[in-house]
Amino acid sequence: MLVSYEWLSQYVDLEGITPEDIAEELNRTGIEVEVIYTRDPGVSGVVIGEVLSVEPHPHADRLKVCMVNVGKGQILQIVCGAKNVAAGQRVPVALVGAKLPGGVHIKKAELRGIESNGMICSAKELGFPEKVLMKEQTEGILVLEKEAPVGGDIKEYLGMNDQVIELQLTPNRSDCLGMVGVAYEIAAIFDRELRLPMITETAPQYDSPVNVYIESEEDCPFYAVQVVHNLQVGPSPQWMQNRLISAGIRPINNIVDITNYVMLEMGQPLHAFDYDRIGGGQIVVRRAQEGEQITTLDGTVRTCDPEMLLITNGEEPLAVAGVMGGESSEVTGQTVSVLIESAFFDPMLVRQGARKLAMRTEASARFEKGVDPEQIVPALNRAVQLLCQLAGGVAGSEPVVHKVGDIDDIIVELRHERLVNLLGVQISQPEVLDIFRRLRFPVRMDDGLYEVQVPTRRPDVMIEVDLIEEVARIFGYDRIPTTLPWGQQPPGGLTREQKLRRTIRHTLRNMGLHEVLTYSLTSEQTEAEVESLEPQARPIHLAMPMSSEHAILRTTLLPQLIETAAYNINRGNDRVSIFELGRTYLTSEEQLEQLPLERYELAGVVTGKKEPSIWKEKELPAGDFYEVKGMLEALFTRLGVYGVEFRAARPKGFHPGRTAEMVIEEQVIGILGEIHPQLARKYDLEHPVAFQIDVEKLLSAIDEEIIYEPIPRYPAVTRDLAVIVDENVPVGELEEGIWEEAGELLKSVSLFDVFTGEQIGEGKKSVAFSLVYRASNRTLTDEEVNRVHDSVVAFLSSAFGAKLRQ
Repeated sequence: MLVSYEWLSQYVDLEGITPEDIAEELNRTGIEVEVIYTRDPGVSGVVIGEVLSVEPHPHADRLKVCMVNVGKGQILQIVCGAKNVAAGQRVPVALVGAKLPGGVHIKKAELRGIESNGMICSAKELGFPEKVLMKEQTEGILVLEKEAPVGGDIKEYLGMNDQVIELQLTPNRSDCLGMVGVAYEIAAIFDRELRLPMITETAPQYDSPVNVYIESEEDCPFYAVQVVHNLQVGPSPQWMQNRLISAGIRPINNIVDITNYVMLEMGQPLHAFDYDRIGGGQIVVRRAQEGEQITTLDGTVRTCDPEMLLITNGEEPLAVAGVMGGESSEVTGQTVSVLIESAFFDPMLVRQGARKLAMRTEASARFEKGVDPEQIVPALNRAVQLLCQLAGGVAGSEPVVHKVGDIDDIIVELRHERLVNLLGVQISQPEVLDIFRRLRFPVRMDDGLYEVQVPTRRPDVMIEVDLIEEVARIFGYDRIPTTLPWGQQPPGGLTREQKLRRTIRHTLRNMGLHEVLTYSLTSEQTEAEVESLEPQARPIHLAMPMSSEHAILRTTLLPQLIETAAYNINRGNDRVSIFELGRTYLTSEEQLEQLPLERYELAGVVTGKKEPSIWKEKELPAGDFYEVKGMLEALFTRLGVYGVEFRAARPKGFHPGRTAEMVIEEQVIGILGEIHPQLARKYDLEHPVAFQIDVEKLLSAIDEEIIYEPIPRYPAVTRDLAVIVDENVPVGELEEGIWEEAGELLKSVSLFDVFTGEQIGEGKKSVAFSLVYRASNRTLTDEEVNRVHDSVVAFLSSAFGAKLRQ
């Protein structure tokens, strides 16, 4: 919101208050001021002149010799090249010695033998940005009103001395989207007199029929229109143009400028329809039909849908409600009668319509935050009043008002005790009452309880703490003393789950993996590349996705980690070892009726090349199945998770022969394996190994009990065992059988060789283990070890058909 200091001074007594003072106090009370700037880009020595005569230049076809009255009886000869210069015009004249933007200095000159004592200026030469100029003002010199005072300072006449305060408003302060709303705020902060514009109702002199039908009253509960006849379309007064330009709006003509002026003044957007072009004096407000089209004021054909509200004449659309008018009822130079509209439209519909049509306008910015219903009719009266005063209009009808229900008074109660306790400062009841007076909030107090009537212009004040905030900011946050919290403060700390998740992160980082964070949103195509740990989980679609790549909530982390690995490999990172610990979103519902289950998942990808330890060493893959398996086993040990089995599996997205599922007590907690070759080729990855783990299942398997054992005092006995078994016998089952049969003397089992070949036989494999035996209270004898070892061999033979390899 751009606030003109000169305009603001019309509503509030600003004597002794500078724009800098206003900015300081607004920042203190919760409204951020972005910047203060002056409209003067560096102009001096420019006055208003009257062109007395224009003659052709004797030696140049494109130049003209002008005699210009610049006041105080001084008439200057100026050579001008503008096509639109003519006798009788009032124009800006840069005198000799004047300065213009861009470092231009005006000197006495001779052009083709004719002396020139100054320069007649264009708007661009005065530093006006093109976006705030009418089309005719961008070509040739700037022609002023005939009433412009000859000899007067051009900066004062064009409002270039004005200073503009740019406010960075939060969505809750929609009341400050109008100058009157800002005036209320400034008057309260500085406790100054408020001078609101005098608005009068204009009696009609015609009987112009207007029939209003609201088909969707919940979308438009308040709608008012009035007809104005006998209009003379032309430029608006210079003072109005100055204020519009200060607000960053380009003047167009007096009719359109008045609607914009009232919007900026009162915060209520208006729209003017050409009454003779709407057909039949009928207005129907309804939802758009699917595929219905309208050509808007910018000349673009817009396609609407039933989530948009239209203003129609009963047959064809005239405007997209709250966003932009239509070209078919546009005010033109031939317009003599207008229908002025002032309304309340559903903020959500306006916001959706503006977004879908990619048309966020000054009007939609106000409607989508909710306008003040108490200002709808006054804003209409104000517009009609100005049309009659500045455009020669005559009211052609009474205001036609369609309103659903009454506007209820909003009463919010405030306890003085609660106010003092929250602010931590002793503020007296008379001070609180005075603050509400300054805010223009009617209030009644009884026994420490304030009953405050909140004006409709402040929809952000709804509950008790909102009133406390209002009192605090007007009282002054800097006057509230700094105090330490009192009472018993419980010590802070992490929950068990937070500690364990931190342990997971630290352990994997210490093993050389880098943690990454990816978006929670992904595409359905990317999500389908890898099987989720919950295969029954359905994708959760966003109602309004930003793009097709961010259309659903993820059910697994792995697809985006694969994309991240490819992104890094493609940018010269030869080795990528990454992991992510984050939430996935799971549901089995086709139509989401309950919030999805948010479950933590751990996933990682290792790919690329291992860095060689010496310069002649052959390049190796960054990791293989067994290396990553060892990392995970180390993580499980660090967490206190034991008994994890790795069983062959064939999930989607993984290599069918080099993948295992991780199982604890017959419950699958994760998957480890190489990425499927087709998927690896798609992302141009070399030997990618990935894993994904359900963190909740993993943490539930943690053995919380810690048992300390003394360092062994007696020596161990190591025996190697190599057996030949069928090729399809899992090594894990052999190892489990060894543990069960050997009993308490067995301390460790290590696999050190698996061999297949002709020597072993077709369909067979040789599996070799190293077994360590030890007793805690004595030195074992060979006989004891042989007895246990032989029983292990006999068990493997009977259970798995194993034969000792000779």
